[in-house]
Amino acid sequence: MEDDAQPVAKAPRKVTEGPQAQAQILAAVDELFYRDGVRAVSVDAVVKRAGLNKMAVYRQFKSKEALLLHYLERSDDTFWAYFDAAVARHPGAPREQLVQFFADLAGRAVRPGFRGCPFVNVAAEIPDPAHPARQRVAQAKADLMARLEAIAAEAGAADPQALADGLALLIEGAYAASQTYAPGHRLMPAMPAVARAMIEAACRPLPSA
Repeated sequence: MEDDAQPVAKAPRKVTEGPQAQAQILAAVDELFYRDGVRAVSVDAVVKRAGLNKMAVYRQFKSKEALLLHYLERSDDTFWAYFDAAVARHPGAPREQLVQFFADLAGRAVRPGFRGCPFVNVAAEIPDPAHPARQRVAQAKADLMARLEAIAAEAGAADPQALADGLALLIEGAYAASQTYAPGHRLMPAMPAVARAMIEAACRPLPSA
């Protein structure tokens, strides 16, 4: 007697299409590289966090270095979104725009999971200044310096470059301090006042109303 049982059909394997797969991969990279560091995170870890297979990752990105460069580009976009939001809150008031950026940074720096500047973190892990990632880091910092100097000039700084240098050092110091001082330390909330003092000292008095 023949067995009448029919073979059980296998469920079709779910295939994640290109744009969705890329979005999942980049979201995983953003989280893991920032939290754990570039060298500590393997492609396998990205695959697992993204919920995909390794082939799906390599169809989108040819190497871990390609993932890293995309991570830096997205980090740059995120930074400028923060910066532009601070500027937008004070139209036509460049001094307040700068102070607002530091107030916002002070707020972000005390949030759980804040790990400082992703560009600083990558530079600390990759010693070779000729590496493409280090070159992207240098470009990001050069762009920031140019923007700070432009706003410093609008604010009436006697020496816009000198004020931009000082503010850039304050930013970099804030990133480092956010990781080395105890949570809740008074240092971060003090940052906007320090920035304001630097700006006011460097700029001509505002005209009376």
